[in-house]
Amino acid sequence: MLDALRIHPGDSVAVALRPLRAGETARGAGFSAAVREDIPAGHKLALRDIAEGELVVKYGCPIGRASRAIEAGEWAHTHNLASTLHGAGSYRYQPDFHELPPGGDAFFSGYRRSDGRVGVRNELWIVPLVGCVNGVARELERRMARELPDGVDGVAAFQHSSGCSQLGDDLLRTQKLLRGLLLHPNAGGVLALGLGCENNRAADMEALLGAYDRSRLRFLLCQDCEDELAEGLAALRELAAGAAACRREPCSVKSLTVGLKCGGSDGFSGLTANPLVGSFADWLLSRGGSAVLTEIPETFGAEELLLRRCRSEDVFRRAASVMSGFREYFLRHGQPVDENPSPGNREGGVTTLAEKSLGCVQKSGSAPLEDVLLYGEQVRVPGLSLLEGPGNDLVSSCALAASGAQLILFTTGRGTPFACPVPTLKLSSGSALAARKRGWIDFDAGRLLTGASRGALTEELAGLVLAAASGEARAKSEALDRSELAVFRDGVTL
Repeated sequence: MLDALRIHPGDSVAVALRPLRAGETARGAGFSAAVREDIPAGHKLALRDIAEGELVVKYGCPIGRASRAIEAGEWAHTHNLASTLHGAGSYRYQPDFHELPPGGDAFFSGYRRSDGRVGVRNELWIVPLVGCVNGVARELERRMARELPDGVDGVAAFQHSSGCSQLGDDLLRTQKLLRGLLLHPNAGGVLALGLGCENNRAADMEALLGAYDRSRLRFLLCQDCEDELAEGLAALRELAAGAAACRREPCSVKSLTVGLKCGGSDGFSGLTANPLVGSFADWLLSRGGSAVLTEIPETFGAEELLLRRCRSEDVFRRAASVMSGFREYFLRHGQPVDENPSPGNREGGVTTLAEKSLGCVQKSGSAPLEDVLLYGEQVRVPGLSLLEGPGNDLVSSCALAASGAQLILFTTGRGTPFACPVPTLKLSSGSALAARKRGWIDFDAGRLLTGASRGALTEELAGLVLAAASGEARAKSEALDRSELAVFRDGVTL
C-alpha cells in the first residue's frame, strides 16, 4: 500500500495517505522520501527542496509560495506556505474544451409538473415572503403534518430573516431566491405567506413570477385575515389535495438538474469525493441532464481551468464578470481574496484557497460550460451552468435549490449534518468519516484510496442519485431540520 500520493508528475509535494512519522521512508508510485517530521494524513509532504519564494505545485498547478525554505521530507503547510492570490484578477478567453461522448439515456421516476419540469419529491412548502411570519409558517407546518394525505411526501415551512427593510438590488436578490423556491418542481403545492406591510410585497412577487400554475401556488397575507392559521390551513388542505393526485412516472435524466457543492474539505477531497462527483457530472451531462456549480470564491486560483471550458466568448465574459465581481466584493469590504480555508479545512490539510479551489472545481467534471446564472436565476439551458454565489454551505445550497436543482451532491472531508430545501446527498472524502458518521454520510468516496475504480464508483453513485430522485432512497439529511433559508445579502437594512 502506498504511503503518499503525487497527483501530477510536476508536483513538488505529495499527499500523505496515512500519518507519517519522522525517520520513516514514505513510498509512492515512482518515488520515495525520507520523512523529516510527523505529517498528518491528508497533509503535504515536500518531495524535493523548495527554495524560499518558490512556487509550490500540487495538481500540476501552483497552490502558493514557500514563505521559507522547505527541505525534502518536510511538512508543507501554513507555517511555511503562503497564498499568492491577490487583487481583482484579469482573464483572457483561451478556449480549450472537448465535447463529451453521448451516453445512453437513463430514467428515474418523478412528478411531471404543468410547466414541463419534473420534481423528485411531492411536498407541501410554506415559504414566508418576510421573516415576520416565520412563527405562523412553523405552526401551519405543525398542524398540517398531522393530516397529510397519502401521496404527499411531507410539509416544510422555510424560515428566513429577510423581506422587510430592504432596498434596491438587495431586495431583488431576496425576491429572486424566493421566486425559485415558489416555482420549484419538488413542491406539489406552495403557500406563499406574507404579512402585508413588508417591502417584499406579494404583488411584486407575483409580477416577478410571471405566468404560474395557480393550482400549485397560493398567496396569503396575514394582515388581511381574521384568523391566519385557519385560512392558511384551509389553503394548505386544498394544495395537498391537488398534490396527492400527482403520481410518479418514468422521466428521462434530461429533466434532472443536480447541484454540485462541497464543504469542510480535507486533503483527500480533491483526490476522491470531488473528482468522483466530476465523473458523475460527466455521466449526467453526457445523457442530456444538467448540473450547476457555484461557490465562486472557491474558484479563485483555479479560474482558468473553468474559463477555458466556456462554450462561447459570451459565456466567458459573463463567467469572468462574476469571478471579478466576487473579488471586488471582497476588496470592497476590506477583506483579502484568499481568506477562505476554514479552521477545519486547514486542520484537514488544505493550506491555501488556490489549493482548495483546484480540488473544488473538479466537481464540475470536464464538460463545456454552457451558461452563467446570476444569484437567484434558474437554469435556462441543458448542460453545465455556473451560478453566482458564495462558498457558505447553507447560502450556496439554498441558491442551488432556487436555481432549479432537484437534489444536491455535497462532498465533505470533515462531515456536516446540515440540510437544505432539496435532498442533499453527502459524499465523504475518506472511509473513516463514512464509518464514524453513518447518520450523515450517504456515500463513501474514500474507497478510491483503497483500490476501488472510479468507473465502478461513478456507476454506483449514479444508481444512488437515480434511486434518490425516484423516492426509492432518501438522503440522510432529509430526516433533519431543513427549515432555514440563508439569503445572500449585500445592502442597506433600514
